Amino acid sequence: MRKNIVAGNWKMNLLPEEGVDLVKSIIELDRPNDVVSIVCPSFTHLHAIREVLNDQSQIHLGAQDCSTHDSGAYTGQISAPMLKSLGAEYVILGHSERRAYQGESDELIREKTINALHHDLQVIYCCGETEDIRIAGNYIEHVLSQIKKAIFNLEETQIQRITIAYEPVWAIGTGKVATPDQAQEMHAAIRKSVANHYGEKIANSMSILYGGSCKPSNAKEIFSNPDVDGGLIGGAALKPADFVALHHSF
Repeated sequence: MRKNIVAGNWKMNLLPEEGVDLVKSIIELDRPNDVVSIVCPSFTHLHAIREVLNDQSQIHLGAQDCSTHDSGAYTGQISAPMLKSLGAEYVILGHSERRAYQGESDELIREKTINALHHDLQVIYCCGETEDIRIAGNYIEHVLSQIKKAIFNLEETQIQRITIAYEPVWAIGTGKVATPDQAQEMHAAIRKSVANHYGEKIANSMSILYGGSCKPSNAKEIFSNPDVDGGLIGGAALKPADFVALHHSF
């Protein structure tokens, strides 16, 4: 059975003490028990936020990236073992901003994914198309190619620890939002591709999230699609009431 998930990607926002206050505010608000809640702050925040979370909070901790390496002369990089030691359970990999600003390739993201899974992190794998690709009409082929290159080399036991997040890059921070039909079209294509490679059982158990200017005003319509299992949330994740409202949008 697929999980409904609301994951907050805080990106490079908030100081650690502000992040702690944000999580405390989220904890105080009522959230449905059947929705998985994840917060993904900057690396510098992980320890302080882990100290605030507890089993009763039912909020999981995630990171925004990790290295392909476990240790060594890789200045500025953060390893999967480091993330695990700070209490992270999830890690976002392949985010469109890292693809664009750090030039990350599908091959590099594949290596990161394999290493994260090796260290028992669950992966939120991001894929998506730019506006030019959308306009050209080959957006489904583009996204499925990303997925095939990055995660279709995984074993069945590994792929079951992957959550896919579809990001229409043209809708991130632009105010544009994919229509419910556009979101469903891509999510259905992704699920079908997973089914063709790994079988219906695995495809039907995989959560696929929408990530593109999702907020309380549009989430209910997007989340109501049969192949949309929640969202990877940006700006709305920084507002406690908005973030919690998304949990009530299923």
